[in-house]
Amino acid sequence: MERVYLDNCITSKPDPEVIAAMMPYFTEKYYFPANFVSTGSSIQADLDDFKHIIADSMGAKVSEIHFTSGGTSANNIGIKGYLMANSNKGTHIICSVIDYPDILTNAAFFENSGFDVTYLNADYDGFVDLDELKAAIRPDTIMMMTTFANHVMGTIQPIKEMRKILDDSGHNIALFVDAAHAYGRIDIDVNEYGIDLMSVSAHKIHGPQGVGALYVKNGIQLVATKHGINRLDSLDTGGISIAAIAGFAKAVQLQFSDLQVHIAKIVALRERLYEGIKKNIPHILLNGPDGNKRIAHNLNVSFDYIEGEAILMMLDVNNITVATGSACASQGLKPNYILMATGRNFVQSHGSIKFTLSRFTTEEEIDYVIEKLTVIVKELRSRSPLFNKNK
Repeated sequence: MERVYLDNCITSKPDPEVIAAMMPYFTEKYYFPANFVSTGSSIQADLDDFKHIIADSMGAKVSEIHFTSGGTSANNIGIKGYLMANSNKGTHIICSVIDYPDILTNAAFFENSGFDVTYLNADYDGFVDLDELKAAIRPDTIMMMTTFANHVMGTIQPIKEMRKILDDSGHNIALFVDAAHAYGRIDIDVNEYGIDLMSVSAHKIHGPQGVGALYVKNGIQLVATKHGINRLDSLDTGGISIAAIAGFAKAVQLQFSDLQVHIAKIVALRERLYEGIKKNIPHILLNGPDGNKRIAHNLNVSFDYIEGEAILMMLDVNNITVATGSACASQGLKPNYILMATGRNFVQSHGSIKFTLSRFTTEEEIDYVIEKLTVIVKELRSRSPLFNKNK
């Protein structure tokens, strides 16, 4: 079989229609927006259309959408921009020990800059402790940062409950949400969830790499964290690819055109994979919740007695791409920080494999993965002193 790609958490294959939508902006419409000239005004009109598409996908206003050069850029602009603009109101931040690296590295930066940071714990399935959140709020708390869908365990955080706790505190606390792994895989209305700032990324939903967006609720004040000429947006100055933005908008149109159908298909494929693994391979552990509290495309399973790196490499030989540990953390053989923080041991962490599906995944591919994985796990365990000792 040709390459089976199940690492859509880190990036996804651009849809052919996305590539087609981008091409005119490489060949004919390669301009930046500008006043008083037809080339610039036509691009500005296109850019306005693209903003409408992104805004409509999350229930936002056009004025609340800011294009960025990616999800990490959106995270930095939103987090740094808000905290620097509002430090006169307080210097206390809340996040969790299982958040996405962008959030944790920003938290560490501000902690080293004189802010106080409270790191909330999470339970066995990866849900942030809401009682700890209530207890953590102080008069000088100005922001809570969270990851909508956990990038390792697939856990969907209870954003609405978090919002209510923040509101019940009696003073204004901004809610920043990294939604890169949830956007396009769950319905997100920023107003319904009470989100103040939210980052999304194009290449997670079959769009191009190198482009994302930051939602900033009207009335939220940010300072500039990047200085330079304002080509498209005052928050992310300099040049951002119009072609990439066009591809982003097309990817959103395709993903959201029948979102519930896409979600249902991916969930069915994920369950087919999980059932096949359970049926054929003993001594496994599901990491993260089962059912609808898990983001549709994510399945994370630990295989006892063997190394995930060995499984990954042997699957790769069979033209199957998966991930082990956190694809967004530092490379190496350290146990995954999220799995360890949610109660897994070293063996379970090292033996974890993350399968992330897309709307291009097929039943035939899933069956092929089950077939090859079964053989690989059996072979590796036959060589494992841990397995032979415990069987």
